[in-house]
Amino acid sequence: MKAIYDKQTDTLTIIFSDTTVAESDEEKPGVILDYDADGNLIALEILNASSRVGHPYRMEYQIVPAEA
Repeated sequence: MKAIYDKQTDTLTIIFSDTTVAESDEEKPGVILDYDADGNLIALEILNASSRVGHPYRMEYQIVPAEA
């Protein structure tokens, strides 16, 4: 998984899988979901990210421990 913020286009892209995009769907204005040929979600793109995300150039990642 990787996240890319393009300051020039103000676009935040989160890529879940490096697979070829077969279909894209704009679920809500400015939020684009990319799917592979099997219908699996492989990427999420947020347009005008600086007005939709608190800090599009900063990311926090956390792994939650499994319950005992």
